[in-house]
Amino acid sequence: MSKNPLVLKFGLILVIVALSAFFFYPPEEKINLGLDLKGGAHILMQVETDAAIKFEMDRVQNRLGQAFKADGLAYDAILPTSTGTVEIRGTNSGQVGEIRAKLELLVRDWDRIDLGEGSWRINMPAPYRAQVEIEAVDTTLATIRKRIDNLGVSDPLIQKSGIDGKRILVQLPGVEDPARIKDILKDPAVLEWKEVSYPPGADPNVWGRFPTKEAAIAQFGEQLPDDTELFLEREEQPDGSVQEFWWPLKRVSTVAGRDLRDASRGLDEWGEPTVRFELTQEAGRRFEVATRENIGRRMAIVLGGSKSKEVISAPVIRSEIRDSGEISGGGFTIQTADDLALKLRSGAIPTDVTILEERTVGPSLGRDSIRSGLTAGFAGFLGVMIFMLIYYRLSGVNAAIALALNILLVFGALGALPFLFGAAGIRATLTLPGIAGLILVIGMAVDSNVLIFERIREELRLGKTVHSAVEQGFGKAFMTILDCNVTTVVAAIFLIVYGTGPVRGFAVTLVIGLVASMFTAVFVSRQLFELVLLRIRRDQTLSI
Repeated sequence: MSKNPLVLKFGLILVIVALSAFFFYPPEEKINLGLDLKGGAHILMQVETDAAIKFEMDRVQNRLGQAFKADGLAYDAILPTSTGTVEIRGTNSGQVGEIRAKLELLVRDWDRIDLGEGSWRINMPAPYRAQVEIEAVDTTLATIRKRIDNLGVSDPLIQKSGIDGKRILVQLPGVEDPARIKDILKDPAVLEWKEVSYPPGADPNVWGRFPTKEAAIAQFGEQLPDDTELFLEREEQPDGSVQEFWWPLKRVSTVAGRDLRDASRGLDEWGEPTVRFELTQEAGRRFEVATRENIGRRMAIVLGGSKSKEVISAPVIRSEIRDSGEISGGGFTIQTADDLALKLRSGAIPTDVTILEERTVGPSLGRDSIRSGLTAGFAGFLGVMIFMLIYYRLSGVNAAIALALNILLVFGALGALPFLFGAAGIRATLTLPGIAGLILVIGMAVDSNVLIFERIREELRLGKTVHSAVEQGFGKAFMTILDCNVTTVVAAIFLIVYGTGPVRGFAVTLVIGLVASMFTAVFVSRQLFELVLLRIRRDQTLSI
């Protein structure tokens, strides 16, 4: 063998080693640690698809009410149910044709029944219902991902879980306030502007909230109008107690949920935190008309989901408002205002979510896990090296160098993947099972050296020269090593594709380690033999 090919091969090895060192060091900056090593929050949530139907019915109610009002189609009330039915009451019998055309446009695929006497019933079809349930999970997943991205959490895990795909698993390394995170993740954050219902002859200057439901209903002659329902407002008192009030509000919202384009924290004239919002162009037109019609009256800001909605404030409208506004009077702190703005600009969650499981891993526990894992790994590495040096003598040094390079390549790859493929969403996170996978790789990597060395011994017993024995040993062991590693890699790939957090971390480290071991055991180890036998010692003996 000429000198130039050997130089080129060692040049390739040095380049790969240098790149691995570059992507690995410093490890605290280059290696992404998983939840079990870095600490953080583990939350498993169930998406309530029944609540998604209720959310959709509320959306249809608002859509129909807004469209009817915009086109001058009179009605008394639009009443949705959680079972997928909407009733429209009190329409004008002279506008039947226009109403039928509007329903055909807005709810084309729904079953539409004219009940007579100005009433209509609209039923959600089964295929539409199934689609709503599917989209609820996907939209919830996307919204949660936006909220977490806005929080700036590094390397979060957000994915569907469970056989039915209605669960969402969230793992957030480094998070120190799990209570705040839970509130941000599960809050539907559906913001609505509603008109306040006034009974005939009510004075807008004195009309407002009521201390009980009964007191509010009494103002309407002991019976709320069909287009009105009561909403709760909670107000913290100076002594720390919370007092409840009730607002009679229109069922159909002027602005709701998806009408928001952006939100941010602001300050009012007294320096108190507020939440500023911007509306879409279409919602801005509706809001302008509604505020113009309600100048001198109150409009309520309602926040919540399908299970509960509460009034944040109900300011008096002093002038027209078009596409932006401000939420004040909610007793905001800087953090609560920031959190509400984050939830609003990330979008509403179109259903309710229930937290099934939550775990919090403290950073001190993570440090203990790292320390224990690295101690186990170092002890395993040292034990294997001592065995190889005793059993294979000087050839064991070859195996020790190859194994050390193997570990360096694994850590280099873990650091390189986010750098090279982070834009495509391909990342590698070191977890505690990942450290276990690394320790397993140490044993499997030296396995390849054992196969090669035993083949070399057999060739030497058959009387082959040292150089021929090395050539034959590597050549005959290669297919066995390749077959063993490929089958293990295939199994590990299935763990990556179908596994979750810890299982995937184990599999990723295992795959990287096996690929690295093929390079170090078959290529690097062989070049070390070539260097020692042909360039340094130039003799026909081999300590093996």
